[in-house]
Amino acid sequence: MDLDTRPTLTGAAVTLRPATADDVPALAAIRATPEVYARWRGREDLAAEVAEDLADDSTPTLAVEYRGRVVGAVQWHAEEEPDYRHAGIDIYLDPAVHGRGLGTDAVRTLARYLTRELGHHRLVIDPAADNAAAIACYRKAGFRPVGVMRRYERGADGSWHDGLLMDLLADELG
Repeated sequence: MDLDTRPTLTGAAVTLRPATADDVPALAAIRATPEVYARWRGREDLAAEVAEDLADDSTPTLAVEYRGRVVGAVQWHAEEEPDYRHAGIDIYLDPAVHGRGLGTDAVRTLARYLTRELGHHRLVIDPAADNAAAIACYRKAGFRPVGVMRRYERGADGSWHDGLLMDLLADELG
């Protein structure tokens, strides 16, 4: 999706806008915090990884702004096969703003765009099964657990960890 066609979305507290190269240092710093790195671990050069994320048109990335400051990023991807069409969401936020409802606001704001503007009838999100804070956030946004995906992702320690598949149907979105 061309950067010029990516929307700027306004939530109750956050603004989601197309992330740019100017956002790479802030997003890499957030990804480097221990809390985020544990869930979004990556290569040593997080700035290069974030820049690659921003360049990937198949997974548009929006910067999450709160009070004029970049506090995270939210991405989505779409399955366009007509018989399976849906979209998925991923998000990370600066731990300094956790617990304020910003994640829920960002997820809900993007979910409204994906369902109302892009016509997706179903959305998915897949937090680590032991990430209670993320699961609570997504429940507040309207997502429901579907099931545990066993040994879904490899952790920093090299072992496999379970993920929780959650979904939200467009007509359930408030």
